[in-house]
Amino acid sequence: MIYCRHQVLRIKTKNEEEVKELQLLESLEHLELDFWINPSTPTLPVDVRIPTNSLQEVKAFLESHGIEYSILIEDLQVEKEDMAYNQQRDRPTVVLSGTIHKRKWHRDFSFQIYAELDHLVSEYSDIVSKLQIGQSYEKRPLYVLKFSTGGSNRPAIWIDAGIHSREWVTQASAIWIARKVASADPSTTSLLNKMDIFLLTVTNPDGYVFTHTTNRMWRKTRSKNQGSVCVGVDPNRNWDAGFGGPGASNNPCSDSYRGPSANSEVEVRSVVNFIKNHGNIRAFLTLHSYSQLLMYPYGYKCTEPDALGRAAASSIRSLYGTTFTVGSICTTIYQASGGSIDWSYDYGIKYSFAFELRDTGRYGFLLPASQIIPTAEETWLGLKTIMEHVRDNSY
Repeated sequence: MIYCRHQVLRIKTKNEEEVKELQLLESLEHLELDFWINPSTPTLPVDVRIPTNSLQEVKAFLESHGIEYSILIEDLQVEKEDMAYNQQRDRPTVVLSGTIHKRKWHRDFSFQIYAELDHLVSEYSDIVSKLQIGQSYEKRPLYVLKFSTGGSNRPAIWIDAGIHSREWVTQASAIWIARKVASADPSTTSLLNKMDIFLLTVTNPDGYVFTHTTNRMWRKTRSKNQGSVCVGVDPNRNWDAGFGGPGASNNPCSDSYRGPSANSEVEVRSVVNFIKNHGNIRAFLTLHSYSQLLMYPYGYKCTEPDALGRAAASSIRSLYGTTFTVGSICTTIYQASGGSIDWSYDYGIKYSFAFELRDTGRYGFLLPASQIIPTAEETWLGLKTIMEHVRDNSY
């Protein structure tokens, strides 16, 4: 998909009235706006991609209401092309394994991602195995890596990435994290001596492939919606937790379409079934981008601060100084019903957290590949802080 002269605006609201004006703008389907950060509260900026044909109307709307905005990305197509050029230039750098470059986005899903999982299983067969927990709508396998030193029904950590397909740094970070866990340095050995870790590197493979082949900004699954020409469901509005409430659309053409019913998406259903069948998952950790946030439940209602989240954010900051804001989904970003960590928490998994990785909007979803490694490194420190707490504080 060509994004020639599409702009990404950063909008700053001063009060609740301006937030409501933006929410009205969001509802105008003919503008075909793509909100990267939705309007929710005056304390948070709103980032939105605007097609060329809608630019004049949107800017006139903002100016007529006195709403402040700036241009974050002048021409999205130029930004994409620059990113592709830099990726080619960076290609001969350090290799993650025999198949994937560390500083390169993994474009050929079936070859590169699956090959990397197989490579890890082969290289670290004593602690890594690969499980298929289901398949996507378009019949791609949903592979989970299991890291374990043995034993049965041990307490376990769940980590997933890439539920929103355009958030490429999450899938890439998950691959790096997989190798970090497999390498069994003292920090990971102390975890695996007491618990297993399950890692789903690409939760939404159909959408991920579509972002590489057709539409870089695709967010949803690729399931067909009965009675609509619009395809896909937002898989992080499809969980059975406040399903259909605030922050989830009933419009199949919306990027936040909740789906016809909770767990309608096979990708979501596969994770739910695995978690339930396992029966001893102690933490549910999910990776998103962007905004540099570390969030806990709930999205569909508002809750109080969490000390463990603050400790994990401090660990992240210790490496490169990257600052994460900590809070509930509802108070930190926006109300959003049908989310995965709300479901896991309601199901009884006390330690449920969502990470929003780099950056804060300069590149947004177009984060340069050169930032994969530092993003993964600092994310690992945050994950490790939470996992060590889980290890030492069973319930």
